[in-house]
Amino acid sequence: MTQLTEEYISRKLFKAEQNAVDSDGYAEIPVRPETLLKCAAVLVPLTYVKDEWHILFTRRTDRVESHKGQVSFPGGACDDGETTPEQTALRETEEEIGMNPADVKVLGRLSRLVTISSFRVSPIVGVIPWPYAFRVAGVEVARVFTIPLLWLANRNNYWEFSLRESERSLIAYHPYDGELLWGATARMTVNFLRTLELIK
Repeated sequence: MTQLTEEYISRKLFKAEQNAVDSDGYAEIPVRPETLLKCAAVLVPLTYVKDEWHILFTRRTDRVESHKGQVSFPGGACDDGETTPEQTALRETEEEIGMNPADVKVLGRLSRLVTISSFRVSPIVGVIPWPYAFRVAGVEVARVFTIPLLWLANRNNYWEFSLRESERSLIAYHPYDGELLWGATARMTVNFLRTLELIK
């Protein structure tokens, strides 16, 4: 099996980024020239727990405006003056879970994804330390947790099925530690795993 080092992950992300040429990898809604999309970015936080890579996720509270109670990556809408998705992802991560941007080692980007809520999301992959003294924004985030990368890559743990009367599909994972990963966050996760060639 491929040795998953930071160097290997960075190299795969760089190669994927060069091939994407800043294009959208997937859209949950039809995107036409007149479609108004909002800018957003998320951090895909990688961390080493008990001798293996994990991805960190958050579960949103029922008090947020959109995607209530859903599993997500730390992130959100771009602020005026932010010129890169890395700025947005790191700022939002600090606001949501108290992660100091200086503690994140950015490795690269995944292809953008257009969500059903009309956001064009740029996923930024970064390595974070573990354990960490998170400061969770209780209004937005109900829980912070991790899932092993190899569990996520196991084809028996998720399914992808076509939506009726649509060319689009939905990805959903079996529950892990009581949490259900599906939708845009699951698709970004699978896209990352494909980029690393852990799944086809």
